[in-house]
Amino acid sequence: LSVQPFTKTSLSPGSRVVSKYLEASGLLPYLQKLGFHIAGYGCMTCIGNSGPLDEEASKIIEKENLVVAGVLSGNRNFEGRIHPLVRANYLASPPLVVAYSIIGNVNKDVSGVIAKTADGKDVYFNDIWPTREEVAKFEEEFVKPQFFKEVHTY
Repeated sequence: LSVQPFTKTSLSPGSRVVSKYLEASGLLPYLQKLGFHIAGYGCMTCIGNSGPLDEEASKIIEKENLVVAGVLSGNRNFEGRIHPLVRANYLASPPLVVAYSIIGNVNKDVSGVIAKTADGKDVYFNDIWPTREEVAKFEEEFVKPQFFKEVHTY
């Protein structure tokens, strides 16, 4: 799977601890393969520090007066918050942010096929959405007190 070519991605974990458990779990390389590279920590993206949009895309957005959307797992969704040209912002859980980056359109009904694999197989939302059990197992295995101690020991 891959994100749509017109989709800008960034990853701004709430703290360095999140990076630790994403690395320990082996999840970070998959996020990076999709273009979700760590841009900073905390309110990096949600205050507009996610970096520039593609120059050509920016020109088209301005020329056509397009309303383009951002999907973020932050806590603010007002116009221009993450970028001056991004006028519609949707708050979502991190897995939904990834899913919508693959879909490339917030108007898509996620109950059907959301993407195709390289060999043409249909991918459904529930194929990539973690179960409660998977999330609980992840937390148990990888959200470790030692990570907090390593990061926050002064």
